[in-house]
Amino acid sequence: MKQADQRNYRWLRQSLTYALMTAASAGTVLLVTGRSPSQTATRFPYETAQYETIQSEPALTEAPAAVLTSPADESTLLAQANGTERLMGGANFIATAVERVGPAVVRINSARTVTASRRPVIFNDPFFREFFGDMGVPDQPTERIERGTGSGFILNANGIILTNAHVVEGADQVTVTFKDGRELRGEVLGEDPLTDVAVIKVEADNLPVVSIGDSDALRPGEWAIAIGNPLGLDNTVTAGIISATGRTSAQIRVPDKRVQFIQTDAAINPGNSGGPLLNERGEVIGINTAIIGNAQGLGFAIPINQARAIADQLIANGRVEHAYLGIQMRTLTPALKAEINADTRSGLRLQADQGVVILGIARNAPGAQSGLRLGDVILSMNGQTITEADQVQRTVEGTAVGEAIAVTINRGGQTVELSVRPGNYPTEASARR
Repeated sequence: MKQADQRNYRWLRQSLTYALMTAASAGTVLLVTGRSPSQTATRFPYETAQYETIQSEPALTEAPAAVLTSPADESTLLAQANGTERLMGGANFIATAVERVGPAVVRINSARTVTASRRPVIFNDPFFREFFGDMGVPDQPTERIERGTGSGFILNANGIILTNAHVVEGADQVTVTFKDGRELRGEVLGEDPLTDVAVIKVEADNLPVVSIGDSDALRPGEWAIAIGNPLGLDNTVTAGIISATGRTSAQIRVPDKRVQFIQTDAAINPGNSGGPLLNERGEVIGINTAIIGNAQGLGFAIPINQARAIADQLIANGRVEHAYLGIQMRTLTPALKAEINADTRSGLRLQADQGVVILGIARNAPGAQSGLRLGDVILSMNGQTITEADQVQRTVEGTAVGEAIAVTINRGGQTVELSVRPGNYPTEASARR
């Protein structure tokens, strides 16, 4: 090989190596800037294959034409290189978001006194009780202090903080610790167990606050950043993506909640509860609240749009009204229909093929008072066809207490029209403290 050819060969190898390193690095930049990952996926195999061929073959006769085939390829590589330089030059959107939001994330320590009745152990001994009976020995009250730690974030500069209801449930004392080390006594303005949202007030002003995003606009695959205090490790940051939206309470195994959860694979651990879930712009899109045990990458957050609406009611009234009918229901499927019709003890005979079947009604509940019966199959509500139980739940939640809902049902093969009025969910409301 001539000396000039050897120089060209070395130059080509260096150029190819740089091009491949740039392309590999640019994969991250493409995701950050929102370009389709498929564009990267289709380009990498081609460039890598050509690189391996050139490295393994001593001849260079046709290799150059296969690497840079047109000015468009050169400009593409240049754009990717510029994107890589921006990322490596400090344009890290996660760090930027955390620096902006971190000061508004707080640790919440709560303590509550639990009283229980207990008699001395000796009086529970079967031998002792056989001979002496109860002997009028009273139970002895005992008290213990239960402590918990969670997270929260500051909504406004005057000390309004949003967190989970289970973080402060039954708390006698709440302490809020800020990133700068300050500790302030917190007052629980209200808790809503059904959505697991609570509002705390501290006496302070000019506090750092978060920016609020739009959880209704979320799409699976977007970036997700979690900040909180897992296991006492303050201001821990984890990142991932939005894995799904609209996860029902039943799907994530908390059927007593009324939330359409955001699912994320950003790591959430005990102590993260109540902390913010952010988008790539550092806007709060959810409140981290739940994980599924024995699983990885399955964290759940309350959408911020719903949380803000609940918080507004808690701040104004100290409680939240939730419309409910008091029915147990399931989506009707062919298998469920066959099972119910085959059960002679139920006394039910379903004729409808789809809808939502009522399998239980609480005594004196609004549903019963409105004329709903066991075995009724809900076909539509307010003119909207009903095929899933979740649709019924959402319709009721979107209705004010006492407001009429036009319901069409199938009852034993007959179509019946009812006007159903939800009542207020019978939970012990947390009054303003």
